[in-house]
Amino acid sequence: MDWNFATTLIGSLPYDDAKLALDKVVDGRVSIPAWPQLPALGYSESMYVQTGCHLPGIDIDEIGKKITVDTDAYDPTEIYTAILSDDLTYFGHPEKYHRGLYEFIKRDLSQFPAIKGQVTGPISEGLQILDKHGRSVIYDEAYSEIVRKTVNMTAKWQISGLKKLNSNVILFFDEPSLTLLGTPFASISNDQAVEWINESMEGLDCKKAIHCCGNTDWATVLRTNIDILSFDAYAYAHTIAMFPEEVSAFLERGGVLSWGIVPSTDELIESETAENLAKMLKKSFELLTSKGIDKIQILKGSILSPQCGLGGMDAKNADKALNMLNDVSERMKGHYRVGK
Repeated sequence: MDWNFATTLIGSLPYDDAKLALDKVVDGRVSIPAWPQLPALGYSESMYVQTGCHLPGIDIDEIGKKITVDTDAYDPTEIYTAILSDDLTYFGHPEKYHRGLYEFIKRDLSQFPAIKGQVTGPISEGLQILDKHGRSVIYDEAYSEIVRKTVNMTAKWQISGLKKLNSNVILFFDEPSLTLLGTPFASISNDQAVEWINESMEGLDCKKAIHCCGNTDWATVLRTNIDILSFDAYAYAHTIAMFPEEVSAFLERGGVLSWGIVPSTDELIESETAENLAKMLKKSFELLTSKGIDKIQILKGSILSPQCGLGGMDAKNADKALNMLNDVSERMKGHYRVGK
């Protein structure tokens, strides 16, 4: 399909009421609604808890805001039984960690062109959870495999539920830790990252996306089996243009760029305008076309979103961000005469 500046959200919203959050998501300003994560309700709504809550032996410290596991003492029998028997019910999302999702599924979402869900990707999940020595479990071969398989099964369960609401589902793999690739803070190779992400995406019946809200090696990310690349275009749009061959090949095979053009912090949103953001986007498109990337493919294959989740913003500014997102989309459609 042609996306033509459709809009979506990354995940979090700054409300402590799931019904209010959903009312904001489906009021018409966002064309591809996403179920909201609600960090104002506490660490139980953390994306790492939401995706990792079924991992064996974990201790979720809601006060200290961390997840740990004794990798010498957990029992993997139950979770591997569920994985090997393809038991998706084992990976059902508990409502206490997913208040926004459970409000989402109460709504009629059939009229939207698509709907969006999200899980935490295996790199970020594996780096965030620590063993008893303070070491990330991604470096424990056995437990890292469990993390990847859990991400995959959690994704399958979520997709199966979302498909009942709308046949066109997009699932984002949130991977903020991809910014650490090639640094001492993530001692894994680019090839490992690609292999592990692809393993976590295997067998998913939906459009698959990666969201990274910082700078990274986009050529590596585009080697994964994604359909959509979501990135912080407000701060890092120029970095995408450093990989013209990879971006062009991605768009030619039907790939989509999701431009995180609307600021997701109070300070930035208060000083921005939709007019300026639209100008920034146009310049970014011109930079890509100057590198030989087809303009029509860019326009048809573009989604707009905030830079990242809006959960850390003041509620009024988050509302402003939603208005601005819709306004930027309308300006871009009008300028390029698409989607009309």
